[in-house]
Amino acid sequence: MSSKPRLTPLHDRVIVQPAPAEEKTAGGIIIPDSAKEKPQRGVVVAVGPGKKDEPATVKEGHTVLYGKYSGTELRVDGVDLLIMRESDILAIV
Repeated sequence: MSSKPRLTPLHDRVIVQPAPAEEKTAGGIIIPDSAKEKPQRGVVVAVGPGKKDEPATVKEGHTVLYGKYSGTELRVDGVDLLIMRESDILAIV
């Protein structure tokens, strides 16, 4: 995991660093870039304070599962990140 980004999410937003895409299948077949699936797992690197009546549930360092098309992709200091609402997170692993 990289150093903490210079971003501070607001309200119920969470910044997640996606896990790298799988390079090989369980059988050892190498997956080409065009066939790789978008990862649905990542590590929380920053958490907003939450909504007024709902504090944030996830914390920095948690590994989480999120929806395939959740969040907005951004790049900060050469690191690919996702910013999403906490409600887009499906589970803490």
